[in-house]
Amino acid sequence: MTRTHPLQSRQRGLSMIGFLFVAAVLVMIAMLAMKLVPAYIEFFSVKKILATMGQESGFRSKSNAELRNDFANRANVGYVTVVKPENLTIDRSGGVPVVSADYEFRTTLFGNASLVVDFSASTNPNAAPAQIE
Repeated sequence: MTRTHPLQSRQRGLSMIGFLFVAAVLVMIAMLAMKLVPAYIEFFSVKKILATMGQESGFRSKSNAELRNDFANRANVGYVTVVKPENLTIDRSGGVPVVSADYEFRTTLFGNASLVVDFSASTNPNAAPAQIE
């Protein structure tokens, strides 16, 4: 004869309250992902554009207007809408121009709660991100 303990014969599982809590957490994570993923996709596009611009052979000899025009053409093809050519910072102090884009992405989550993410991309891979205020 086998005896079962009373605790082993009870059914175990997720209660309705537990299920609703897990579902609410999953919905919040999905909502956050739907807001953040497009911003990061666009940031990686900006980063790729600036990296390829910095590796071009005639990059050093281009004027600021030519650099901005080059970025505008590449941003058009890459569907980049958040960074405009006039928002680029071009620094020529080291002899080699360093083109950087520092911007923030802001979106409403719900009600009056917003999500803010700061992005910084540059043609110089060793450049430190700028402080956005």
